[in-house]
Amino acid sequence: MGDGRWRAAGSALMRVVVVWAVSTLTMLALAGILPDFQLQSDDGDSITKTAFTAAWGAGAFGLLSALVWPVVVRALLIVPALVLGLLVFFLNGSLLLLALRLIPDGRGAADPETAVVVAAVMSAVASATSTALAVRDDNAYRRRLSRLAVRRRRRTGTDSGRSGPPGTVFIQLDGVGHDALARAAEEGLMPTVAQWLAEKEGHRLTPWRTDWSSQTGASQLGILHGSNHDVPAFRWYEKETGDVMVSSRPASALELQRRAIARTHDGGLLTLDGASRGNLFSGGADQLALVLSMAARFGKGRRSRAGYFAYFSDPANAVRPALSFVAEVCREVGQSTRARMRKVAPRIKRGGLYPFIRAFATVVERDVVVSAVIGDMFAGRTAVYADLVAYDEVAHHSGPNSRDAAKVLARLDRSLALIVKVAEHTPRTYRIVLLSDHGQSPGETFAGAYGLTLKDLVRAGCGLPVSRRAQRTRSGSEARDAVRIALHRPVGEGAEEPLAKPSDPVVLASGNLGLISFPDIAGRASREQLDRSHPALLGTLANHPGIGFLLVRSERHGSVVLGRGGAQIPVSELVDGEGPLAPFGPGAAAAVRRTDTFPHVADIMVNSMYDGATGCVHAFEEQIGSHGGLGGEQSRPFLLWPADLSAPVAPDTELVGAEQVHEVLRRWLRECSGPQIPLVAPGEVEGADEADGTAQAAG
Repeated sequence: MGDGRWRAAGSALMRVVVVWAVSTLTMLALAGILPDFQLQSDDGDSITKTAFTAAWGAGAFGLLSALVWPVVVRALLIVPALVLGLLVFFLNGSLLLLALRLIPDGRGAADPETAVVVAAVMSAVASATSTALAVRDDNAYRRRLSRLAVRRRRRTGTDSGRSGPPGTVFIQLDGVGHDALARAAEEGLMPTVAQWLAEKEGHRLTPWRTDWSSQTGASQLGILHGSNHDVPAFRWYEKETGDVMVSSRPASALELQRRAIARTHDGGLLTLDGASRGNLFSGGADQLALVLSMAARFGKGRRSRAGYFAYFSDPANAVRPALSFVAEVCREVGQSTRARMRKVAPRIKRGGLYPFIRAFATVVERDVVVSAVIGDMFAGRTAVYADLVAYDEVAHHSGPNSRDAAKVLARLDRSLALIVKVAEHTPRTYRIVLLSDHGQSPGETFAGAYGLTLKDLVRAGCGLPVSRRAQRTRSGSEARDAVRIALHRPVGEGAEEPLAKPSDPVVLASGNLGLISFPDIAGRASREQLDRSHPALLGTLANHPGIGFLLVRSERHGSVVLGRGGAQIPVSELVDGEGPLAPFGPGAAAAVRRTDTFPHVADIMVNSMYDGATGCVHAFEEQIGSHGGLGGEQSRPFLLWPADLSAPVAPDTELVGAEQVHEVLRRWLRECSGPQIPLVAPGEVEGADEADGTAQAAG
């Protein structure tokens, strides 16, 4: 035992010496290249003296990075997270300037701008060298990745031995449909997934069917909390309060979480030693990082942003995403320019802030979430659920089958490979379950295809004035609102246009699902009321070539589905493959019937057309890859699970709805770790605040 400790200490010392030597050589090289960076006195020094100065400066910079950087980052947690990421260069440069001042005789000097460059290069080189040395030493690799988790275990007194039942890591690839994942594995874009599928005792892949509302808010609420009742879309209007609920708005997410807990009387999937990372909802976990519903909270319990500290406390981690962020912005500008020059169709505008939002989703959020998951695994947590939104964000703007989206899938696979590698060194074994919340369906936007938005069409059908120029419908995404939270900007405020008159219809979009509500009609408006007040509206909508079907309530026939040519079918008589629902495939009738029971279903629910031959829909938002309604791959996400877990459903049985997926995941947790006992009694978790108030992130 003693010899092993001495060997480990000697190996660690040798790595420190090697990293120091490489950093010294890097500093010497930069001093020779950059005119405003010097390591000599004005009269010149010998090579030996210059090398000694470089070694002193490199050592001082490394020591400051190890000791001062974590303190600085923790102190700056009050700074918006995205701003902190952008300040990384300047903070690192300040440490270098301080290190140069510590060199004897004042031989080190650099302009502030040059110091930023030197610090970034040295941090990147030191990180690469340390990683390369650790690759050949599994113990060193484990120590480097787990040092924060080890410190936490010491504080809490948790046993660090590799024993006990296995834990479970659920990784959600946001927006990746079953067919998209299968193609990526087959084409070699995702070798980790392909290997899982190829191994005889590896993983099993199956599709599952979403509810009518095929979007993250409905799906993830059902998966994590066991109920997505009364979530008709990504955004909807509630007449009794006059509020527009938006799934990616923190206040709305917290309210939806509260409603689900009140309905199920259960804290969620992750109530027993769980961690929630990068999600809309907490799932009842007491360990949180970047959880949107918790961003609505204030005070001591608000710790969802502390996950940034776990990542940026390492200066090498801080520099790497900053460089990758800039590279991703440039990549998006290049890709959008190329698409515009080649006149790729369909295509939408990708300027403004979008390149930065994409970079945040595909670099910063991905890396922070993966880092948090790794920390959870080294901490030995029982259940971890994390959402990676990179593909969903890119597919909205570039298309789900585009080269841009394919490259994102390849990078996500590398993140999965890292998690698999880490699982070999964690204090307990882990089963990794991969799943998605929905897919994406391609297609030109409704406005692009027909020259007017759904709102314009509704106003025309109501006899209201319509703008001569088609106005773009605001596109909603989790990544966009996550950026606003990172910048401490309010989410959802002003997101919906104010009504010109109280009688004006409220028209909202959720991918290719539209919701129309009339504030001046109490309760759910009936077809008869709408025909009296707006006699041309329903006919205009139902017969439009870009619309597949409508759902409205009739005083005579109950709720009915309307289609072209005057088609009208009572909801109770709906049959898959017949009438207006014919193109939408199995399960469409049941999905419509379920949504019809929701208290906040819109006065008119509008689903766009669906072309079964091309798989295309028309989004009512500015998206050429969309989800939210029925039609195509958006309703067909996937579940990929280790073969030693029980099958999700019986053979020849379809897995339907996010609530059923929740039951499957809960069963798997019982199979791995025994019965799940909530940390808080059901009667005490209605607000979810108590369980989440002690939230800690990965660092």
